[in-house]
Amino acid sequence: MFKRFLTLILTFMCLTATSQIATDNSIHQFKVADISGNIFDFSELKGKKIMIVNTASKCGLTYQYESLQKLYSQYKNFNFVIIGFPSNDFLWQEPGSNDQIADFCEENYGVTFPMMSKITVKGSKKHPIYQFLTQKSKNNYKDSKVTWNFQKYLINKDGKVEKIIAPKTRPDSEEIVSWITNGD
Repeated sequence: MFKRFLTLILTFMCLTATSQIATDNSIHQFKVADISGNIFDFSELKGKKIMIVNTASKCGLTYQYESLQKLYSQYKNFNFVIIGFPSNDFLWQEPGSNDQIADFCEENYGVTFPMMSKITVKGSKKHPIYQFLTQKSKNNYKDSKVTWNFQKYLINKDGKVEKIIAPKTRPDSEEIVSWITNGD
């Protein structure tokens, strides 16, 4: 009888642990390919504030790369990081290969913040990280849609989505800077 009870307890504990893993609502659960094809592990960003932004090289908002880089340079030593995800989902404004995108970002804007491989951020082929960012059932924050290039998702130090910033809002806006510099 005791053996059966112990087996039930262990089974319950295993199921509970599996269930917690499956419902992790932190960005830290993801590993993605960076723009060079290497694995980028978001768990290494625990304790940092993160801005995730979908980017495009041929968009009317492409000039935001300059502000993104300045923001990153200014605050990267304050537990803040920007992660760029190139996407060709809006009027084919990111047609290049990963190599072409990397060259464009470096040559035109001196981008040093981490850039990931080009992905899909909307529709039925949406990348899992953007499924997380846009679905309340996965992020435990709210449902959203990526409305255009340069939409920004602000992730707190615990890896939780905290704010969604419209594409036209400049990266160096007071709202974003105060979020970065807020002590929590």
